[in-house]
Amino acid sequence: MSLGGIGVISVLSNIYPKFVHNMVMDYLTGNWQKATASQIYSIPLINALFSEVNPIPIKYALNKIGFNCGNPRLPLIELSEENKEKLNILLKDNSVFI
Repeated sequence: MSLGGIGVISVLSNIYPKFVHNMVMDYLTGNWQKATASQIYSIPLINALFSEVNPIPIKYALNKIGFNCGNPRLPLIELSEENKEKLNILLKDNSVFI
């Protein structure tokens, strides 16, 4: 948005919609410092959500936080164990996102 966009397309909003909404509203109401801080804080989780082909990581994250959305359909496969561990750590420390 700081580059001229008028909205967002967000994978993160699938698991933390209120956080993304608040970040966008902070930006739109002129609280750029808070919006920027929120964006920077969320980068590790966003990177983890793109650690493999979409929608593999987001489906794993949704299942992990209690939304039973099943596994990816073939030809996609489940998230790798290494990336599951990374996401588990990031999802565990989610107090800022809620």
